[in-house]
Amino acid sequence: MSPFEQIVDLLDREKARYRVVEHPAEGRSEEVSAVRGTTVSQGAKALVCRVKGIESPAVLAVLAGDRRADLKKVVAAVEGKKGGFAPSELAEELTGCVVGAIPPLSLSGTLPVVVDAEFLAAHEEIAFNAGRLDRSVVMATEDYVRIVAPAVAPIAAPVVAVAAE
Repeated sequence: MSPFEQIVDLLDREKARYRVVEHPAEGRSEEVSAVRGTTVSQGAKALVCRVKGIESPAVLAVLAGDRRADLKKVVAAVEGKKGGFAPSELAEELTGCVVGAIPPLSLSGTLPVVVDAEFLAAHEEIAFNAGRLDRSVVMATEDYVRIVAPAVAPIAAPVVAVAAE
């Protein structure tokens, strides 16, 4: 089964409240949110991060599409020693998906998932590219948490205010 088919199968088995949105291929948060009719902050950005000092070679860090990950917070959330973003090739190998289409869940079950606490609290629904760049899933946040059972921690970098000129 393709990653998309695995996601839909999992959501159906778990009786999740979700819908699939078909759209032109897009992996950038700002562009895909407009196409699927959601806000950028509802988009689940999934980043593969290498972390030393834990059992798994990497973790899946999930945060709002309009935020940046704080790697030190990601590492601390999984009690690692040191971390960095995984190269694209490794991210694709570990997830089976191209960068931009990586869903916020581990299809293989081998990647621990850590989700930003603020992201989960912000919206009743989250949205994400579902293993392919031309299909998204919009689903109930509480169903996502129930099904994925991620670690939850503050992993987003602080928002930097831009001074008006």
